[in-house]
Amino acid sequence: MNVRRPHISGAALAAVAVLGIGSLSACSTDSAAADGRFDVVASFYPMQFLAERIGGDHVHVTTLTEPGQEPHELELSLRQRAELEESDAALYLSGLQPSVDEAIEQSGLKTKIDAADLTKLEDHGDVEHDHGHGGGHSGEEHSEEEHSGEEHSGEEHSEEDSHHLDPHVWLDPVKYAEIAEGVGTAFAKADPDHAADYRKNTDALVDRLHALDTEFRDGLKNTKTKVFFTNHASFGYFAERYGLTQEAISGVDPESEPSPARIKELRDEARADGVTTVFYETLVSGKTAKTLADDAGLRTDVLDPLEGLTDRSKGDDYFAVMEANLTALKKALGAR
Repeated sequence: MNVRRPHISGAALAAVAVLGIGSLSACSTDSAAADGRFDVVASFYPMQFLAERIGGDHVHVTTLTEPGQEPHELELSLRQRAELEESDAALYLSGLQPSVDEAIEQSGLKTKIDAADLTKLEDHGDVEHDHGHGGGHSGEEHSEEEHSGEEHSGEEHSEEDSHHLDPHVWLDPVKYAEIAEGVGTAFAKADPDHAADYRKNTDALVDRLHALDTEFRDGLKNTKTKVFFTNHASFGYFAERYGLTQEAISGVDPESEPSPARIKELRDEARADGVTTVFYETLVSGKTAKTLADDAGLRTDVLDPLEGLTDRSKGDDYFAVMEANLTALKKALGAR
């Protein structure tokens, strides 16, 4: 639940920090200030990864979402708000974590980098009420006219319709590369002394993301089926990029419960479309996915939406986990 909090002034937040009510993550911003590094607070893992790769040794990065914590449910503490207020920049994705959006909006930060402003966001619909628009489709299923009506830039969408935009853009390597370009530009502007290094690091990261895109295109080009089942609707952009159809048990909210009608619909579709596997993820319960798999005689496997890393993740960074996702999808879809 997104509960509106009263505005907390910068002075009050500073007082909280001075009183020593904990600190954010293992390192404090004091250490960053002492060694002169550009201090960035990232909202959750995909933003943290960008900041670390682009910033390199010049940037001190902390994250508001701890490893293993479900980012959709994050509620910021006073000490986290104090750390945010004292940082040089915040890197976040509006629409994913209301508590973070509110705190950054209220902060006095000069550099606020919203990834939603750096690429196009789309409305992928509600799988429970709009089957056939559920959570991701082949790009071939929509005309250019249809898509143009569904896409929004971060600068264009209002607060009201932002609730309907799918935030999971980092799972599309091409869109993630667009965000990386914008983050690199923002870092260079905010910390011009190291602009050349930020540009170099950004170029290397973008090249690696484009190489990953090629791996997915080649690996998923020829498959027995184009349909995959997921626990919640996080792979919409990914599905569109690679000509697949995602069918999510739940909606964009990973904790929402599917209706009995939705479960029956998925069982029938599994038979019709040759679906072999129900995917679940590491940060939320896979109970519903496993129940559906048992009922329909399907396998289960992990398809990681990379909202955070844990000791159960199949890799120790974005690229390693995405490679594991590719391996799992090739098996499930019957790649030739």
